[in-house]
Amino acid sequence: MSIDSNIEKKPSDQQSSPVSKKQKAPENEIFSNRRIAKNTLVLYARMIFMTLLGLFTSRVVLQVLGVTDYGVMSAVGGVISMMGLLTKSLSKSISRHLTFELGRGDMQKLRDVFSTSVNVQMGIALIVLLIGATLGIWFLNHKMNIPPERLDAANWVMWSSIIGFMIALINVPYSAAIVSHERMSVYAYMTILEAILGLLVVSLLYFSPFDKLKTNAVLGICCSLLIRGIYMAYCRRHFEECKYRFVFNVPMLKELTSFAGWNFFGEGAWIFNTQGIDLLINIYFGVTLNAARGIAGQVNALSTKFVTNFMTALGPQITKTYAAGNLAQMHQLVCRGAKFSFFLTILFAIPFGFEAERLLTLWLGIVPDYAVVFVRLTFLSAISTVLGNTLVTAQFATGKIRKYQIVMTICGFWVFPLTWIAFKLGGSPTWSYIIFIIVYFGLIFVRIYLVKDMIKMPWTMYVKEVLLRALYVFIPAFIPPLMIYLLMPSSIVRFILLCVVSLIASCMSIYWLGLQAQEKVVIMGVVKKYLHREKQ
Repeated sequence: MSIDSNIEKKPSDQQSSPVSKKQKAPENEIFSNRRIAKNTLVLYARMIFMTLLGLFTSRVVLQVLGVTDYGVMSAVGGVISMMGLLTKSLSKSISRHLTFELGRGDMQKLRDVFSTSVNVQMGIALIVLLIGATLGIWFLNHKMNIPPERLDAANWVMWSSIIGFMIALINVPYSAAIVSHERMSVYAYMTILEAILGLLVVSLLYFSPFDKLKTNAVLGICCSLLIRGIYMAYCRRHFEECKYRFVFNVPMLKELTSFAGWNFFGEGAWIFNTQGIDLLINIYFGVTLNAARGIAGQVNALSTKFVTNFMTALGPQITKTYAAGNLAQMHQLVCRGAKFSFFLTILFAIPFGFEAERLLTLWLGIVPDYAVVFVRLTFLSAISTVLGNTLVTAQFATGKIRKYQIVMTICGFWVFPLTWIAFKLGGSPTWSYIIFIIVYFGLIFVRIYLVKDMIKMPWTMYVKEVLLRALYVFIPAFIPPLMIYLLMPSSIVRFILLCVVSLIASCMSIYWLGLQAQEKVVIMGVVKKYLHREKQ
């Protein structure tokens, strides 16, 4: 029997009588909402700390390495990141299966999933070493546009990236277990430690008598080994299923690899559309533009951490509600997750987009060419992707991803060849972002069509509760800061005023136009409770 048919039947096995469902659903929904809120707040505290460290670390790394070496680091990292689709595909497969079995309460199968996933990851790590040591090194030395005097250092970065990537692969089952168990405080502490170690590495670069690019690469491996060791030790101590034992479970291996295989197929388009574009920019425009794109990517990562943290907390709940057969609650989580992801994105995208030049100057001191326009276009790219994130999570929860990945890959892969054609015809590097934005906005509707039947959710529900509400919120949130940007000359006064007005306009628009009545009641209840506590 295929994985699709197996997974399709599981939710029904867990269903209780209609009466018991009606009695338990409100209680379960309140509990899951509280857990999502608690985990999200923990991740937000981590995000604020990491954002401050990340801003400082990125500035120092750019100043210590210089634009050329920073571009080399970004370009070489892009080669290894293309192999990252292996990690991402298998990570989603492992996380999905662990979360699903937690939702069903099957401890024996949970142990089999974990041990089998460790075996798979170790096998993939050896394959990555083979590919990186042959094809990766050849591509670096013969095809990439690297200054000749920095080619030796680039090879150090490549080898360090390969080893670090292998370490990350082996750690995937452990980090997936933490997320599946919703131990977000542990996840937060570990990523904070990782950020602190990154800051320590940057500090050591100042005093290193050796080549700074090589030093940064080697110290990065040392940090990875320490972090992954702590992950493994924690999981082995706290999660019963994480005590590894050799398991050769053929049906489980087929489930994991079938899911990961189709996800691998789909992730290939994403990698080509991001890291593949980095390589095209390197070939056609050189490492300076790679530095600008690397900066834009970091700004996007920092500004969308709210969404990333929110989805990290929400994702397991979507999968668990599907596993329990509670589709009505799942539909609510999918729509609210996409809607709030959009709201969190525009809170940063609107003011940061308008004042990108001043922000980059204050942050970096050195602003590479095209960095400002890349940052602005990156924010639009982020909006085009967050509106469909929960649909992806919902599709993965079903386990039936073959059709979804085939269609999405065929439709989404056009970004890479169209960008290549644009560059060959002499187009600006900004065309890579423009093409990406157009294609991925179109993919939102493709996702809705593919997912609606799988989770029995009316497409009108998603359009009304997510897309239309997003449009209603965006227009009044965008106009006031636009007027300030157009009418006032660039200055620190405009910068402060625009950010304040943008925040107020966005919050008012979100509250009055973006929230349902019951969501407003919940938010006002939280505010009143907080104010009452302050008075006491």
